[in-house]
Amino acid sequence: MLADALQLPLSDLARPSAGKKIRTALKTFLSFNATVTSEGTWTFGLDLDGDTGGGADSGALDLDLSKVVRDVAAAAAAEKVGLALLIDEAQDLTIEELTALCSIAHRASQRSWPVLLALAGLPSLPVQLAEAKSYAERLFSYHPVRELTEHDARAALVEPALEQGVAWDQDAVGHVIGATGGYPYFLQEYGQSCWEQADDMGRTITFDDARTGSLLALRDLDNGFFRIRWERATPKERQYLHAMAVDGDGGSSSGEVAKRLGKKPAALGPTRANLISKGLVYAPEHGRIAFTVPRMAGFITRQPHEIQY
Repeated sequence: MLADALQLPLSDLARPSAGKKIRTALKTFLSFNATVTSEGTWTFGLDLDGDTGGGADSGALDLDLSKVVRDVAAAAAAEKVGLALLIDEAQDLTIEELTALCSIAHRASQRSWPVLLALAGLPSLPVQLAEAKSYAERLFSYHPVRELTEHDARAALVEPALEQGVAWDQDAVGHVIGATGGYPYFLQEYGQSCWEQADDMGRTITFDDARTGSLLALRDLDNGFFRIRWERATPKERQYLHAMAVDGDGGSSSGEVAKRLGKKPAALGPTRANLISKGLVYAPEHGRIAFTVPRMAGFITRQPHEIQY
């Protein structure tokens, strides 16, 4: 994926007048990238045989990726820019991949490479990084992305509509903010649904539009956003989630969940671990467990109990 992302910007640098650092980066990238043409080779249209670089094909992801980032960052610096690696859904990376990224962040910091590394993911990501590298907490600055304030949530709904000449009734805005809790993705879904319910001839999204749109948005979230996560769980794991949902979205005591299921906490350890591995829950602190996405508890309470432990 990184090779695919780097291919276009590096192609823009691949010109006959390219300097030494750029040519080195191109050669290193080619050694890393296994993509080939029908002729069996893939090049930037430059003869790089006499240039330094390469060697990013050892098969050790940590070392190979570091060489690519090092040389591409040097090429970027020669162009008076930097290299930014922005990775979404980072909780889905393997331990090997997270370890490689931590090593890159460490080397970049030590050697002053012009590199920005930003990861976005579920609340479980910091724990995964710590498991990959024990010193990960010193490599990154952590910024939890929470629900928007009422002021910002209102602006997210109202301002884009005003740009299109459409106003929101104040009661309608309040209804959507209350229904979404200010969670950014839910604001998008509810906002779109309310927009679609509004009269094409009118220039205001009314409370009735918001009420109907909210019901339809919740239906769509139940059938998509929440359902996808729910179906990752086994029947026994769903029973664990049901026991958590009693506490809402604020988190649960692992011991209390076990008590509700009539089990000892240790007996439910594998179930809890599997749910964490699947990204459905995370441990905000020792002895507690919480859902990784908001409003999951409400969805679960709408689902039937399938089995009993």
